[in-house]
Amino acid sequence: MDNRIIVTYGENVRKIVRDVLEKADFNGMIPSNSNIGIKPNLVVSKPSSSGATTSPEMVSALIEYLKEHGHNNIVILESSWLGDSTTRAFKVCGYEDVSQKYGVPLFDIKKDTYSVRTYKGTDIAVSDKVLGLDFLINMPVLKGHCQTYITCALKNLKGCIPDREKRRFHTMGLHRPIAYLNKIIKSDFILVDGLCGDLDFEEGGNPVKMNRIICGTDPVLIDSYVAAVMGYKPEDIEYIKTAAEIGVGSCDIKNAEVIVIDKDTSLAAPPASRKVQQLAEYIDEKEACSACYGNLIQALARLNEKGLLKGFKKKSIKIGQGYKDCNLDGIGVGICTSGLGRNVKGCPPSTGEILEFLKNTGVGSKDK
Repeated sequence: MDNRIIVTYGENVRKIVRDVLEKADFNGMIPSNSNIGIKPNLVVSKPSSSGATTSPEMVSALIEYLKEHGHNNIVILESSWLGDSTTRAFKVCGYEDVSQKYGVPLFDIKKDTYSVRTYKGTDIAVSDKVLGLDFLINMPVLKGHCQTYITCALKNLKGCIPDREKRRFHTMGLHRPIAYLNKIIKSDFILVDGLCGDLDFEEGGNPVKMNRIICGTDPVLIDSYVAAVMGYKPEDIEYIKTAAEIGVGSCDIKNAEVIVIDKDTSLAAPPASRKVQQLAEYIDEKEACSACYGNLIQALARLNEKGLLKGFKKKSIKIGQGYKDCNLDGIGVGICTSGLGRNVKGCPPSTGEILEFLKNTGVGSKDK
């Protein structure tokens, strides 16, 4: 399913995980008697509600599906970032409970042995446990990153190398070694946690509720799609572009087959962090769905980075089901606001569509 991206929305995590796995014919991808590894993102010891780490409920739903289909040789593996303890992250993030409930071991990659693999003259030490897997399930979080703008499938494999290599990756500028690592380690399936991700920081703290799950088998295509979800173009992210150039996958999201199973119907939650609250000051929200609201917040964050947000008045952007059948002057986001004078349609409209619409209204431009 290399060219397919499957997306669904909702708050029933077990249901939406099962929905995307069945739509992908996930069981048919896994050879019998496979040694299966699940690689979440537990970069820090913070719960998934922070926007930093992979939801343990998603991992639980995945394990239930695997076991129902006769796959019992499963391990959850991770290596938290420099300065944090993977063992502590397993506990704080709820993975000890998952391990005990399903009888699935936790493996701390920091304590593993490593073998050196080489690509294009670059040596990279990689976890022997990871190299010994038959099937690797990559479970990143859809979130921002202070250096690389986004972090998702490609960068999540950085948890498969020792701490000394993580330090060296930073001295090499991160992008090229991340791309090269994905030639050495293959993600057989990617299941993205887009339930709640941070706007722009891998440690969390500015979470945005998005209520979505994304899956596919091409990590470059997945990351290209996620970049668009966050208001960037794939070519803006150097490691995505490099990974495409060396044949890890494709960044051609225009020709990807994007399958949406269910649209979001859950109402947006009040913003929790100060940064998201500041962005939300520009929104006049009435019964907005989480997915639509989350895309708008991401677009406003990108506008703010470009210095364009200050041109908008507070409460000037309307969104939500409460605006159905309202004929008003003003700016509207989503099909529910079709009656407004200026509107971007969609259910939900993408972050990129919202961003271009707001940039082109003239309200938010410094030059107007």
